[in-house]
Amino acid sequence: MIEYNPHSWFKLIFNNDSKTIFKQLWPPMVMLLFYTTGVVYVFNVYFNVHYPGATAIHSLLGVVLGLFLVFRTNTAYDRWWEGRKQWGSLVNVSRNLAMKMNTALGEDHEEDKEFFAKMISNFVFSMKEHLREGTIIDEIQEVKGGNLKETLPSLSHPPLHIVNLMYERLTQLHKNGVINGEQLIVIDQDGKELMNVIGACERIKTTPIPYSYNMYIKKFIFLYSISLPFGIMSITHFWTVPIVTVIFYLLVSTELIAEEIEDPFGWDDNDLPTDKISAKIRLNVEEVLLKK
Repeated sequence: MIEYNPHSWFKLIFNNDSKTIFKQLWPPMVMLLFYTTGVVYVFNVYFNVHYPGATAIHSLLGVVLGLFLVFRTNTAYDRWWEGRKQWGSLVNVSRNLAMKMNTALGEDHEEDKEFFAKMISNFVFSMKEHLREGTIIDEIQEVKGGNLKETLPSLSHPPLHIVNLMYERLTQLHKNGVINGEQLIVIDQDGKELMNVIGACERIKTTPIPYSYNMYIKKFIFLYSISLPFGIMSITHFWTVPIVTVIFYLLVSTELIAEEIEDPFGWDDNDLPTDKISAKIRLNVEEVLLKK
């Protein structure tokens, strides 16, 4: 995620992100430029035929397209913000679980505290990588008697396996009388919440915007852009060429931004800072359980 000063207008206007979008769009922009130049030249030099109502028609189409783009960007941002709320909830649940385990275990169970300190943060890191469809083994901490670095890559859902191991340890502690039934019920609430958080994030990731809508808006932008010269060249003449190119850039760049933020769990510049959040959770959990 890009960190920036929202009050620095000059840096925001001339930032590198707009240059990145331009690099993606310059090939279709060049094609559209040649196409528009040919259309304007032929119709102004050879035919000199213009339909007076074309400008009004494209104005109406522009309003409709604008509404579609507003809905598109709002939908994408809702997904991004929902993802951020879920990761904020993960921070709170991890801290709460660490505090409850520290209180329940007391001072005589340092090995169990170390187990939960590592497994809570392992869950967070495995969740981060699971949402990216991978697992970075170097970020996983081994626990005594475990073999996580060999086991997790072969599993379809590593976070589920980690939560299952924590529940097995909790059940054993309850049988041994280390924690009582009431404590187990209270801790169980946070364990369930961990799975609720990852379930919500999986819902965001695996349920993209409907295919028909995504296809339709791209076709709309394309058809609007290639027909725009016919709508404005009677007024703008050869200025139509740069005007159409700039409008195409603005429309498509808006769609590209929406595509980037609708899946907020990857490595793109505008995705959520899940690496930083995971590292913060590990630090907080270790401070509580390991007194680091």
